[in-house]
Parts: sequence; structure tokens; C-alpha cells
Amino acid sequence: MTSELPGREIAADVMSQRASSFGQVAAQYERYRPGPPSAAIDWLLPSPVGTVVDLGAGTGALTRQLGNHAARVIAVEPDERMRSVLQTELPDATVLDGRGEAIPVADDSVDAVLASSSWHWMDPVPTLREVRRVLKSGGFVAAMWSGPDPDSPFIAQAQALLAGPADETGSTPGATATLRDTVAGTFNPATALTVPAGAPFSEPEHEAFRSEIPLNADELIGLLGTLSWIISMVPSEREGLFATARRLLRDALGIEGDVTVDVTFKCDTFRSYLIG
Repeated sequence: MTSELPGREIAADVMSQRASSFGQVAAQYERYRPGPPSAAIDWLLPSPVGTVVDLGAGTGALTRQLGNHAARVIAVEPDERMRSVLQTELPDATVLDGRGEAIPVADDSVDAVLASSSWHWMDPVPTLREVRRVLKSGGFVAAMWSGPDPDSPFIAQAQALLAGPADETGSTPGATATLRDTVAGTFNPATALTVPAGAPFSEPEHEAFRSEIPLNADELIGLLGTLSWIISMVPSEREGLFATARRLLRDALGIEGDVTVDVTFKCDTFRSYLIG
């Protein structure tokens, strides 16, 4: 799943609805969601290990990158539709039905548990309990969030464009407000790996990795359509939002057809080792 950056508190029922929404757009998720940069994976796994679990694997953006880092990669994903795409794209992968709170692997059997843009959908206390159960001594848990860098030029340009009244952008107030909140990260849950007091894990280490990805209008709209709050919109409102976004990209930024813009993606990466 891509990063959904820190924002306001989100009600539990809304989080649950959004967490289960991605399977509706599984094919688009595979097409438009970039995985974490290789530098982040190199930092987490500088030397090959035996077994790694990709927890909340989605359609396998991280799974496909772990082959050179582990002898065995186990992708764990709760949504059947996402698992189906993952298995189609990676037919030789080990793909299991499971979630953070119930990881379907044996005790003391894996060297690392990695979650790419999925940790915030899990209940951290039972998930860390499960991670502790499956990790070998000296193993670690890692959480990664990848998404457009909020401090990048493109995001600054988009924020400036959306700062004015709706009639100045030629869009409806609702569409403008949603796009403004999306760019600002207002809808996003918190994205950090934290260890509760008493949990047998070290204080998380943190590194941030950035990469430039050229995206055209179709790819930008496609990425927008994989965000959980956009997926959960009424179809007519969602299509109106896409039309507004496409018009703004074309008329205000000159991005249409094969024209691309370099979007800086930031991957916040956290690692915490099992103690004892």
C-alpha cells in the first residue's frame, strides 16, 4: 500500500472502511503505486538473510524487490483481490492470507518483518506481539511509508494552485477542497513506527530516502485513485474530482498526454530490533 502522510485523527469505523477499500482497485494499485526505493531496502537488509515476511503486501510492490535480499520471502495480505493480483504478477511467490494481528507463520521462523505503507492499518499492540512470536532472536521489524514528498517543488506548486477560491481554479468547491486536503495530507493517518512501553523491541531507527519519478497526467490521476479516501467516495464525486484534477494539470501546469513532471517521493523507513 503508498504512503498516507500524517494528518488529523481518523475515526475507527472510517479507518476500517478505508483499510478494506484497496481491493476494489487492485489492478490500478498494481499499475500506479510505486514501491519503496531500493536504497531503503538496502539500508534495512544490507546483507542477505534467510526468511523475510512482507506484511500487508498489497499487490507485491515490496515483495518483488526482496528476492536479492532473502532466501525466502513470504507475502502476507488480508484482501483476496490484492492477493490475486500479487499471485498473478509473481506466480512463484509464497502468498498467504493473513494480517498483522494474525501472521500465518511458525514461531521463531523469520529474520525480519517488513511493512510497506501498511503498518498504520494494523493494531500495533497485537501486531507487535505477533511479530515477536515469529521473529528469530536478533530479528527486526520495519515499517516504510512512500509517497510524494510534502516539501518537494511539485507539491508546493500544487498547494499554491489550490490555495485560491474554487472559482479561480474552474472547479467545484467540493473538488477543490478535497484536492487541497489531499495535497496537504489532511486525510492521512500518522505514519511512524512506535514501540509501546514494555514491548521487547529497541527504540526505532529512522532514515528517509528520496527518489525522483517522472509521472504524466494519467499516472498522476491513477495514483490519486489509489488513495483510500478517494476510493471510498461516491462514484460521481470521484469522477468529478478526477476531471477537475486533470483540467488543473492541463490548464495550470501544462501536464497532458506524454508530458511528465518529476515528482519527488519520500520513503520514511523505521527499523526496530527484537530484544532478548
